[in-house]
Amino acid sequence: MERGRAAGGTGRTAGLLRGAGSQQQATLVELFFDLVVVFALNRVVAFSTPGIGSDSLAERWTTVVEGSLLILPLIWVWTGTAYLTARFEPRRGAVQVIVVATAFGMLLLGAAVPEAFGGTGVAFAVVYVVLQVGGSLVRAVALRGNPLCYPYVRATCWFCLSAVPWVLGAVMHGFAQILLWSLAVAIDYGASRLGWPVPGLGRQRVLAWADCAEHLADRYRQLLLIALGEAILSVGIAYTEQSGFHSLTKTLGLVIAFLTTVLLWRIYFYTSGELFGEAIKSAKSPASLGRIAGGAHLAMIMGVVGTAVGHELVQTHLTTTRTYPAWLAVIVGGPAAYMAGRALLEWVVFSRLALRRLLSIGALLLLAAPLAFAPPLASVTAVTALLLGIAVADARRSVRHPDKAPAPPR
Repeated sequence: MERGRAAGGTGRTAGLLRGAGSQQQATLVELFFDLVVVFALNRVVAFSTPGIGSDSLAERWTTVVEGSLLILPLIWVWTGTAYLTARFEPRRGAVQVIVVATAFGMLLLGAAVPEAFGGTGVAFAVVYVVLQVGGSLVRAVALRGNPLCYPYVRATCWFCLSAVPWVLGAVMHGFAQILLWSLAVAIDYGASRLGWPVPGLGRQRVLAWADCAEHLADRYRQLLLIALGEAILSVGIAYTEQSGFHSLTKTLGLVIAFLTTVLLWRIYFYTSGELFGEAIKSAKSPASLGRIAGGAHLAMIMGVVGTAVGHELVQTHLTTTRTYPAWLAVIVGGPAAYMAGRALLEWVVFSRLALRRLLSIGALLLLAAPLAFAPPLASVTAVTALLLGIAVADARRSVRHPDKAPAPPR
């Protein structure tokens, strides 16, 4: 188990680390950082939509892979910042400077996203590497002499290792770049999962969930909300640029997109989204369960971004008479990934894999075959109708069998 605050809250680090009386609510500087994350996610959607809507089969599927790959480092930077403000006191000036500097780095990452697999690949990779290596090194130096510094030292070693495929991939093109950046992402996420093992230094994760479950749960809820907000932003911009007020079908597409976002919000916050912080805090192993909850949210964020791309495709390709398989990957696959993350979150909170969650994923995937012969607007309408059915089923269950308290796995 992780050492608690008492292990790191004395001596020269006493003012930097959170104390027992530290407020767990997100601070304004954290919310400011989230505003920049909205921009970065929006750039991923803006990058993905033209490529997936291309006439080229190869470009459509390549863009699906590239868009998915770009989300992962952005979320990883967000995760590192969330762990920073969970462990360190975000009301201290030094911590706020780090958060604001990371926000600027996120701004640069978002600006580089549209050409990340082209002219701005080097900028994207270098900014990401500086954020990760520099951020973990700063934390290690700030905590020198404290046992909590060692996980950051090990993380710095691994980020230096992953920097090699990040930078090499940035100067490559096509499949080589995708392969190298996939390797870099696998190193970043995999090393964290293994506890940043380094020969001679051992392995140990930065298990902030053990002490800061309430704060991290609040931050992940906010991340989900800003992703939903980005979905509204993307389709709203597309509707405006396409002069949607002059088209009944475009307006209908906007209504469907808004309704879909509302339903995703409702499905998330139906009990599990509200209680998962309390569930992790009361669990036997909050750190392990917290990591699973983080993975669930990553799946849901990927799903929201895919859904946003799908609805933007509707705005830009209303005259298309069929929905291509790559389009279905976001129109159907996005909500399916979201429901998979939501099912995993329900297991975290209530130790159950609800049958209706699994059936909803299966129903979404089964829809893909007939929707391949339908126009895009009909496809998103069918998916929204299914999400509405799920939300109604949730509401009915909450009346008959209300979940009043979490029951996490033991």
